[in-house]
Amino acid sequence: MPYSPSGFFCDRLIRERERRDGEGSLNKPLRFNSQDFNTLRKECLQRKSLFEDDSFPATVESLGFKELGHKSNKVKNIVWKRPKEICENPQFIVGGASRTDICQGDLGDCWLLAAIACLTLNEKLLYRVVPQEQSFSEGYGGIFHFQFWRYGDWVDVVIDDRIPTFNNQLVFTKSAERNEFWSALLEKAYAKLHGSYEALKGGNTTEAMEDFTGGVTEFYEMKEAPKELYKIMKKALERGSLMGCSIDSLVPARFETRTVTGLVKGHAYSVTAVDECKPSQHKDAKVRLVRLRNPWGQVEWNGPWSDNSKEWATLSKADKEKLQHQSAEDGEFWMSFEDFKKNYTKIEICNLTPDALEDDKIHKWTVSVNEGRWVRGCSAGGCRNYPDTFWTNPQYRLRLLEEDDDAEESEVGCTFVVALMQKNRRKERKMGANLFTIGFAIYEVPKEMHGNKQHMQKDFFLFTSSKARCKSYINLREVTQRFRLSPGEYVIVPSTYEPHQEGEFILRVFSEKRNTSEEIENRIEADHPVPAPASAGEESEEDQQFRTIFQEIAGDEMEITANELKNVLNRVITKHKDLNTEGFSLESCRSMIALMDMEGTGRLNLQEFRHLWNKIKQWQGIFKHYNADQSGSINSYEMRNAVNDAGFRLNNQLYDIITMRYANENMNIDFDSFISCLVRLEAMFRAFQAFDQEGDGTIRLSVLEWLQLTMYA
Repeated sequence: MPYSPSGFFCDRLIRERERRDGEGSLNKPLRFNSQDFNTLRKECLQRKSLFEDDSFPATVESLGFKELGHKSNKVKNIVWKRPKEICENPQFIVGGASRTDICQGDLGDCWLLAAIACLTLNEKLLYRVVPQEQSFSEGYGGIFHFQFWRYGDWVDVVIDDRIPTFNNQLVFTKSAERNEFWSALLEKAYAKLHGSYEALKGGNTTEAMEDFTGGVTEFYEMKEAPKELYKIMKKALERGSLMGCSIDSLVPARFETRTVTGLVKGHAYSVTAVDECKPSQHKDAKVRLVRLRNPWGQVEWNGPWSDNSKEWATLSKADKEKLQHQSAEDGEFWMSFEDFKKNYTKIEICNLTPDALEDDKIHKWTVSVNEGRWVRGCSAGGCRNYPDTFWTNPQYRLRLLEEDDDAEESEVGCTFVVALMQKNRRKERKMGANLFTIGFAIYEVPKEMHGNKQHMQKDFFLFTSSKARCKSYINLREVTQRFRLSPGEYVIVPSTYEPHQEGEFILRVFSEKRNTSEEIENRIEADHPVPAPASAGEESEEDQQFRTIFQEIAGDEMEITANELKNVLNRVITKHKDLNTEGFSLESCRSMIALMDMEGTGRLNLQEFRHLWNKIKQWQGIFKHYNADQSGSINSYEMRNAVNDAGFRLNNQLYDIITMRYANENMNIDFDSFISCLVRLEAMFRAFQAFDQEGDGTIRLSVLEWLQLTMYA
């Protein structure tokens, strides 16, 4: 997707301002598509009409784009109906929300439904996503709303209650209770968030879990689990994390089949507690236990430490009470940690952010969030396999400030989880977008560079090996991994595997103790060396030639226009065969006059012209340095260094704009564009400094001043 630089950066500035005002938080979610639920419902009730959502209409476009698109036979007999047209006495929630309210329809979104089922186990989290003050009776206006976490912000999504049906039956998600509709409406809101129902086809349960909680998920294969897995699980539960586990089913036909031990293959379980006890026959050793829950509400483990096993007789009454042991067919049971590792094949931990947890007793993670983007030709450098461009990727400085409280001598350090998530790929699937293969590397910053916020250069990565990195680059929405490193400063470099792949991402760091992470943004500033005008005796042959040409073209007025400047420059520049250039365009020469024209006449006198020529010679030398192959252009990735050599320190957003504005389709910048860019930078810096009379880095302009400045530059 092509980006509009002005549109993108205006949107980004607006989002950053909203965050400062608290917008996007749990208590003040963003309004998706600028739709306010309370305002719209009030209007419907006043008009005595039911809400119809024009931004997600009851049409084929909302169903899909391929298998559920216009040419599909599947959509021909689909009729959109409101619940009151489907059954008598429709209800939003019947007898509390539970996993039986979620039955899959004709859409491959079981990943989403599994996450919704998991969410029903935590009422506080559930009713944040599914606001309860909604019904089909009191205050009913055909409008409902749901809240999701979306790339760093909470958003409130409004929908109407028209749902796809076939033969008066819901086509997609439905409840076991025919007159219950919360799960079908939640699915519709999530489909709207991603552009269509079809966009929800295929996915990972953890993707939806994060969108419901704002958390970050870790995966562990039991056969590769770290030795401190028990401690990780215990700390996760102390932090209110959601935790699930499952047993892989190798034979599809036996999916969700019960084993002789009572466990079910291909089925998701919730981990609800981990604890230790000291049986009477064990002298000093403690037994580690894990409590699990089968969402079915029945079918339990029948091995050691199951509800009625003999092991419970070896515990004291106090231990039994502490573990809340009870014998009931409720789907919940204990087992030893060793049996847990032997029987289950993987575990998923959804770590929640502090804003998701209101309980002060819960130990909370520290979280830092950064938004970024990879721009082709500028900051989409690919992985370490591409050393010429890897260093141009966005870089984030991470400061680990405190060691873990309970770290043993062998594991001293700071525990943290890095999560790199690519944005909007599901929503853009209908335009052919697929998930990029993404990953990240972490480098330790030398002590002498601590506090230096400069972007790390190419040589640093050529001669420094990474301190840590993600296990592999993979084409998932998010790559996460847990690390433990000594306190200090580090640089995280997120990237796609291949260079030149353009997209947005969010980088989050969860740590047990305090951390700070921020994008490395060079301070924006410019040097303005003014070359001393050469005396007549020091004039080179080229200078003398210019004076002659200038006088010849300028005539008695001794001033030249943009068109005349073009003739002067090109008569000399074209003699520099090593530049391989066709010369300057008229537009470039107009910009040069705007830069040097101190009198506001639209012309240059000889002194202004000499000043300009000295600048062009300086910039020409820089261009020649990076145009070593004499191709007549420089690579857009090297433009960073060339701009820096010219005396301008910019940040990533400005380098992105330069690439989009001045590079050609091959990501190269020719001599004319190079000079035009530097002229524009010089002019805008000079203008800003003229207005920044207090020297505080901010200016205030009227519309007239703004237009005068930008139209003439």
